Amino acid sequence: MSGGAVLGEDVNKKGLVERTGASFLRVSELVGGFAVMFARILSRVVPPRFDGRQLVVNLYKMGVKSIPIVAVTALFTGAIMVIQAAPLVQRYQAFGLIGWGAGFGTLREIGPLLTALMISGRVGANNAAELGTMSVTEQIDALRALAIDPIGYLVAPRFLAIVITLFCSTLFADFLALFGAAYSCGPLLGVEPRVFYNGVTSGLLTFGDVAHGLVKAVFFGAMIGLSSCYFGLNVSGGAPGVGRAVNATVVVSAASIFVLDYFISFLSA
Repeated sequence: MSGGAVLGEDVNKKGLVERTGASFLRVSELVGGFAVMFARILSRVVPPRFDGRQLVVNLYKMGVKSIPIVAVTALFTGAIMVIQAAPLVQRYQAFGLIGWGAGFGTLREIGPLLTALMISGRVGANNAAELGTMSVTEQIDALRALAIDPIGYLVAPRFLAIVITLFCSTLFADFLALFGAAYSCGPLLGVEPRVFYNGVTSGLLTFGDVAHGLVKAVFFGAMIGLSSCYFGLNVSGGAPGVGRAVNATVVVSAASIFVLDYFISFLSA
């Protein structure tokens, strides 16, 4: 092997080590920043030292205005669950189990997961953009100059609003998804809605299945809130920086939702 080839291989190995180290440092910085942000928010929530009016405003903006997209997503989710289960149900003539099958998958997995992704795309991205714009236009600094705590006035109410919104939206989405599934069974399988609901209430589904999905919703909401607030407050570089913050919020939130979903499902299995 020539000296040039050996030198090139050493340079490539050095570059790989440097990139790996840089990636590790970026991830460590992100995890540390999330932990600090969560601690700062928690210190304003317990005991309560946040702006209640901002919480109400954000609950309306994030929760009430998200109802249409959550409703559409949930109705079609229920119908899709029936479509996916139809071949197996018809093959084994297990029409009485269609309610249990669709309900189990919706309540424990699909409902909270798809609702979280919808809220992440609509609410998380918007929150990061708003906070990022305030940061680059020095509105955050103006609040500090007026002796107003930005965490208590802006961040904590938004974080709580996102968690509450996702929790309530998941309950709403579960109900609508089961409704959509029940009334899709007739055209697709010839199964009446009462047969579907008998399968849901037969005892195979328990409150633990509902609680499992709601616990996921709380963790998903917390991650969306942390991501959007952290990236929004740490914007730099003007308008392009706001765009990067929104992009980072959506990517990190979506990836974190799937990672949390895996660990919560694994631990509760």
